Amino acid sequence: MAETRVGGARIRYDDVGQGGPALLFIPGWCTSREVFRKLVPWSSMLHRALVVDLPGHGESQQPGPDFDNTTVVDTLRAVIDASGARQVVPVALSHGGWWALELRRQLGSRIPALVLLDWLVLEPPPPFLQAVQALQSSQWRQARDGLFSLWLQGVGSPDVVRFVRDDMGSFGEDMWKRGGREIEKVYTRYGSPLEALATLSPPVPTLHLYAQPEDNAWLEAQRSFASSHPWFQVQKLPARSHFPLLELPEEMAVRIGRFLDSTLGTHPAGLPSPPT
Repeated sequence: MAETRVGGARIRYDDVGQGGPALLFIPGWCTSREVFRKLVPWSSMLHRALVVDLPGHGESQQPGPDFDNTTVVDTLRAVIDASGARQVVPVALSHGGWWALELRRQLGSRIPALVLLDWLVLEPPPPFLQAVQALQSSQWRQARDGLFSLWLQGVGSPDVVRFVRDDMGSFGEDMWKRGGREIEKVYTRYGSPLEALATLSPPVPTLHLYAQPEDNAWLEAQRSFASSHPWFQVQKLPARSHFPLLELPEEMAVRIGRFLDSTLGTHPAGLPSPPT
């Protein structure tokens, strides 16, 4: 385990594997780096992997009584600098994608590609916006529990159930309210992640891997965007939850590896068996 300090707060991250560009694994709000525990052993066979705990999450300290998206981006930049990595590909879960996008905006060619995992990349539907608003209210616990029920509906994976209930469920009122506030802020500003990605100049090769929802219209809308924005790719995984990295880590690692090889010429596709 490695660490750096940002504003006096200790930020911890794992630094494993070798090979460039390094992969920067970014959790979302109210999620620790534990969510990547099954994916990183596969991905780190071909690439150096930096797996960070966000400020106030997991083993990282909180920099003050409150912080925002800017604080998180500054923290991720500090981890990149402390690691000495010349180029980094963010592998961002859910709304961690907003920070990945901002890293590309700030660091340019040092961020040669983006990998987004199970993110609401289209314009958010009204029920989603209502949920993130409810997270900021006195009804935050009911809103959180409603999200948990939605995410776990029909899911039989013990790893997913345990992660949602024990890891995400360990965060309290302040962090859930903060997450709701910061998520609403960026959707209000940009409209959708795809709209935000389209503003980057030059564009950045981007892969979106997701499993849910099953609605084919969701996939077709992304394919339509990809047809007019060839730097964007979308692939749907055969998993039952919003956490395919816990259900299909090997397949996800292979797809990430193939994407990086085809866009950046990194390594031949294919992974050996992971160490036990």
